[in-house]
Amino acid sequence: MKLTLGFSPCPNDTFIFDALIHHKIDTEGLEFEVFYDDVETLNQKAMRGELDITKLSYHAFAYVANQYVLLDAGSALGFGVGPMLICKGDPEELQARLTIDHSPLTIGIPGKYTTANFLLSLAFPEATNKQELVFSDIENALLEDRIDVGLIIHENRFTYQDKGLKKILDLGDYWEKETGCAIPLGGIVANRNLPADVQHKVNRVLRRSVEFAFANPKSGLEFIRSHAQEMSEEVMYKHIELYVNKYSVDLGEEGKKAIQLMFDTAHEKNIIPPIAESLFLNN
Repeated sequence: MKLTLGFSPCPNDTFIFDALIHHKIDTEGLEFEVFYDDVETLNQKAMRGELDITKLSYHAFAYVANQYVLLDAGSALGFGVGPMLICKGDPEELQARLTIDHSPLTIGIPGKYTTANFLLSLAFPEATNKQELVFSDIENALLEDRIDVGLIIHENRFTYQDKGLKKILDLGDYWEKETGCAIPLGGIVANRNLPADVQHKVNRVLRRSVEFAFANPKSGLEFIRSHAQEMSEEVMYKHIELYVNKYSVDLGEEGKKAIQLMFDTAHEKNIIPPIAESLFLNN
């Protein structure tokens, strides 16, 4: 059986999926047609129901939970892994303008439906002057004064300081202090149109792929590097260590609690619509 599969070219995703798509593990007869896209493109594809299996932001998942179910394997949750608000100017002055004056600063965001934008809406509900950019363009937009504040994700956590940019607020840290929970960033979902046994098969195969990657961390090095643009190997593996952890093997009750809390909080604050479907794969 062949399924369409979408994930990002970021090291955490290529690390997770390498063994699965290159048949380094038993895929139980499943074949995959792979699409590599940035996270907001994947979010938009999920909105249109284009893929059988896809990575998406947890924020976006709120809008497609009637069409997709969350798999137990493959997620990115954790502590100290959240998106960051950064700037070129004075961080304290800009944070004051975001929190007190609500001045119309232009904020570059990596997509409307990213979890990063969800957290920004929680921390700064009045900050609504946003400009959507591809995540990798946000640093340059700050340096060129096209935006006042940037909301960064992925490997930009490791590069912004080298470019002279400064942190205003770590939104992951903000979430952790507010809730005591890991921050849910992105997950892997399966189309609810797929038979239940296929959904579970994909989940098993994906877990096997993550476990293989942990046991053989350099096995997918060339594949990961081929999609990592000009990232050094050190940064690639820092990225992987940050976003791939026990929750990527299996969400467990702790991971599910964090996700449910995020959705409940977002609904209470009218950031997302109510969700009637169960979010998680039935055992």
